[in-house]
Amino acid sequence: MTRSKGRTAEWWMRLRRLVRSYGVTLVVLVVSVTSFRSALADWNDVPTGSMRPTILEGDRIFVNKLAYDLKLPYTRARLARWADPQRGDIVVCFSPADGTRLVKRVIGLPGDVIAMQDNRLFINGRPLDYERDEGQLAIRGRSQREPEHRYLIEDLTGQEHLVVLTPRQRSLNTFAPLEIPPGRYFVMGDNRDNSADSRYFGFVARRDIAGKVTAVVLSFDRDNWFLPRWHRFFSHLL
Repeated sequence: MTRSKGRTAEWWMRLRRLVRSYGVTLVVLVVSVTSFRSALADWNDVPTGSMRPTILEGDRIFVNKLAYDLKLPYTRARLARWADPQRGDIVVCFSPADGTRLVKRVIGLPGDVIAMQDNRLFINGRPLDYERDEGQLAIRGRSQREPEHRYLIEDLTGQEHLVVLTPRQRSLNTFAPLEIPPGRYFVMGDNRDNSADSRYFGFVARRDIAGKVTAVVLSFDRDNWFLPRWHRFFSHLL
């Protein structure tokens, strides 16, 4: 028993010496890393498919937190501002419903009037153009593991990107015109019938947009033993 107590005391003495020697360095390192991720740049794992086919479950995305402004680390207080989110940007934002961190695409800007009819978006009274993407349908839509999907190329006023529709799945695919108030944004997922977005929780405040998503850094297939999707590594996002 005495020998055991002696070993415990010796272990605690070594730990105290280690803390005295390297404690300040470790604290500075932790604060520096977390401050960098809080205010400058971050990387996030994507757990859901609300942004399919642009972003997949298992992607690790890069978030540029300096794209629009500089915030005080660990807060949403803005120190400087040089840009605002643009239509088509993929952003990390916080849900106005419960504060959950989300990845969505900016669809509507302050002052816009947004409407939807059978999954067709209207911006300021003009319907968006859509084109069927047969290549994506052939690659993805015939999978026996998924219900049949429709892959479309959506022209978001000059910026084209893929969206996916699931006709058999019920969703809020029609709504009357909504005018976006000042300082608010309308965001949606590219997986239109499987996304909790501004159709459900309303407009997102400018201060609740944390940064712009610009790339997939890493990607692992969760349905296939977490094997790497090499073709998605370091790929730019549109």
